[in-house]
Amino acid sequence: MIADLQCVVLDCPDPMRLAEFYRSVLGGTVNRQDARWTLDEDWATLHTAAGLVLAFQRAEDYRPPQWPDPARPQQFHLDFGVADLERARESVLAAGATALDGGPDGRGWSVFADPAGHPFCLVRQ
Repeated sequence: MIADLQCVVLDCPDPMRLAEFYRSVLGGTVNRQDARWTLDEDWATLHTAAGLVLAFQRAEDYRPPQWPDPARPQQFHLDFGVADLERARESVLAAGATALDGGPDGRGWSVFADPAGHPFCLVRQ
């Protein structure tokens, strides 16, 4: 092993808005003091209840992915396991997500975009 994963960083136009969105999805603490980085208007963090750290970095002229258009690819996405797919769907939409692909009835996952346009999936556990 060479390293430990410190956090996952997402570019976005509004770091605090995205940190709050993911807090509503994953729980945790936004902008908890951490010696590894400085917090300011261009950088926000989320220490999740599960121990994962997500960071959000302001990117000037940010252009969100256009899933599934390969001209502006997603480059990566996050998958979140949920017990009740329909209930989780309603919750992320209320928090500011956009539905991208609900899929056919009975499929175990759906695709959404966060408020900055990053695709993510809710996956039935």
